[in-house]
Amino acid sequence: MRRWILPTLFLAILIGAWQLAASSGALADLLKLESYAVASPLEIAESLWQSRSLLAENAWVTLREMLLGLGLSLVVGVLLAYAMHLSGVVRDTLNPLIVVSQTIPILAIAPILIIWLGFGIWPKAIVVLLICFFPVAVSTFAGLGTADPEATKMMRSLDASRLQILWRVETPTALPYFFTGARLAVVLAPIGAIFGEWVGSSSGLGHLILQDNGQLETARLFASVVILSAMALLLFALTALAQRRVVTWR
Repeated sequence: MRRWILPTLFLAILIGAWQLAASSGALADLLKLESYAVASPLEIAESLWQSRSLLAENAWVTLREMLLGLGLSLVVGVLLAYAMHLSGVVRDTLNPLIVVSQTIPILAIAPILIIWLGFGIWPKAIVVLLICFFPVAVSTFAGLGTADPEATKMMRSLDASRLQILWRVETPTALPYFFTGARLAVVLAPIGAIFGEWVGSSSGLGHLILQDNGQLETARLFASVVILSAMALLLFALTALAQRRVVTWR
């Protein structure tokens, strides 16, 4: 219970302080802004209820982009990890390129994807893929290399094939590492989806955030951020639950 009570209590204190500072005008004075540009938690909650239909419609668009991008990133990350683990040539070829791929600004790639693929779901999903595949690939690859050498020797003494060793020894060892990378990918997925929508989109929470920012709808802007955070937390919890179900020996 301590793991839940302490964060909840701390968050409640922060929200209470925010509400007090916003409603008294102290926060607006501190930031040197007009009072309408500073939303309080109660105003955000009111906006969540009043704009629930609009927020839900755009949240569904963003969630589909996140799920498609995450699914692609898991597949690509695992395939790259296994390919690098099984072949030294592939490892020496791809490992530097995977690292280099993370040095390219996503905001520079997203407009090109919009030009190539249009304004549909695929450019946003690919942006999520480019951000999220890296932790999955690196973690899974590291896990595959940590298999117990004694277990590997025993399998070889039993005349096991390379595929059997991979499936029965190395893959179970790598599963906790894979889920660690997957949890990191889930946290990064909303960032990729929002970046993609900022570059070019007619719907989604990122598009709504840009609209609200231009119209000074601060409360609804924060409401979109709350929904994004809630979606990421839900996906993170589902990933952790899947890990407990799959990696039962841990």
